Amino acid sequence: MGINKRKEKEKEIRRNDIIDAAERIFFTKGYDNATMDDVAKEAEFSKRTVYVYFNSKEQIYFEIMIRGYKLLIGMLKDDLQKEKACNAIEEIRQIALTIYRFSKDYPEYFKGIMEYENGELNFQKGIPDQSREECYALGEEILGHLIGALEKGIKEDSIRSDLDVVKTALVLWACMIGVFNIAKRKENYIRNYHMTTPEELVSAAFQLIIRSMQTENGGNKR
Repeated sequence: MGINKRKEKEKEIRRNDIIDAAERIFFTKGYDNATMDDVAKEAEFSKRTVYVYFNSKEQIYFEIMIRGYKLLIGMLKDDLQKEKACNAIEEIRQIALTIYRFSKDYPEYFKGIMEYENGELNFQKGIPDQSREECYALGEEILGHLIGALEKGIKEDSIRSDLDVVKTALVLWACMIGVFNIAKRKENYIRNYHMTTPEELVSAAFQLIIRSMQTENGGNKR
């Protein structure tokens, strides 16, 4: 390995070490309560060194979201490959189930993505175009799975052809994120006051959403 390659590898290792440290800090203290001083201390680097790699706390947050999106995309691809849904409705159901599993198995990544999606965090500065664009591109890749399933449904006559697939995919994503968030945050209330499990709530929400998009015959030949 040449000197330049070795230096680049060392830089990448330090960069990942900083993101790892930031994850631990953000996930335990919360993004708003965390500081770059906390990240530097956790990573065992000087604050100056941290700023060599990242120009703001906001940029590191985007890098953590990128990790979360990549993890979710990997799960989606694996689950869709294993299940091999025979129709669009089943494919959309599988996508929803995977995102729900992601929310349970990786709650901190889900929380980070959800809070960003819901606009609870105000990113006005410090996000380089590369970090922002990579994050957006990964989000679009997830949306692309929903768009593809909807287009498949229109072709097989299980999804209404009058729907705008892009807008419908955006609504589906927003609904899923919202329902999963409620199922997670309000689990005790849902169980104790409505005698319903989070899974039953998610299933009911999915059925309601699907009925609003489905054709009369649902793709079944008459």
